[in-house]
Amino acid sequence: MSDKPAIRLSVFFPCHNEQDNIERMVQQALDVLPTISDDYEIIIVNDGSADRTAEIADRLAEANPSIRVVHHPVNRGYGGALQSGFRAATKEWVFYTDGDGQFDIRELPGLLEHIDNCDIVTCFRIHRQDTLLRKCNGWAWSKLVNLLFHFKIKDVDCAFKLFRREIFDHIQMQSEGALIDAEILARAHRAGYRITQCGVRHYPRTAGEQSGANCKVILRAFKELFQLRKQIKNN
Repeated sequence: MSDKPAIRLSVFFPCHNEQDNIERMVQQALDVLPTISDDYEIIIVNDGSADRTAEIADRLAEANPSIRVVHHPVNRGYGGALQSGFRAATKEWVFYTDGDGQFDIRELPGLLEHIDNCDIVTCFRIHRQDTLLRKCNGWAWSKLVNLLFHFKIKDVDCAFKLFRREIFDHIQMQSEGALIDAEILARAHRAGYRITQCGVRHYPRTAGEQSGANCKVILRAFKELFQLRKQIKNN
């Protein structure tokens, strides 16, 4: 008999121009997943990349039947990439982390320790490896989201999360941009799903470029945030 937890697990990586990171991330997943599950899949969401991300993702999928690729012909945005990943997932639990290599998927087993008592494990970054401006923006954003939706999430946008997949059969996902994490957590909290938190280490980006600090992205997220609050309050 297998001593692995009886967990069916989908893992996906949202990627935009991550040609220098995605193969390493997938290989790490292939090293970890067989140690924790006998039934898993890996999904690469290529969000309209202009580099070789699509080519590399397709090559990885051709070499391993556990890997699938979802291609966006054009860049839809971070929210669009997450929506595609959650909708493509077929297993009981779904985990995602960004394809930029700033998290270590070897910390995923620690999240599984919580699944008997929750529906969502949302992580917070320990010693966040970003500029002071990004750290301040992230702290303020999480505080505002907590205030508007009446929960206490330390790091709303931390890209290291585990969800019971059935959640996405019962909540809407509308945001195609940076609001997506806040939207999912707010709608899930409103629907009564149980949320727990744990810390994970965060590492400097060693390849590729960050896009989340774009002013247009930030302004759009704030606008959508207050629209989301109105929608949830009126439901």
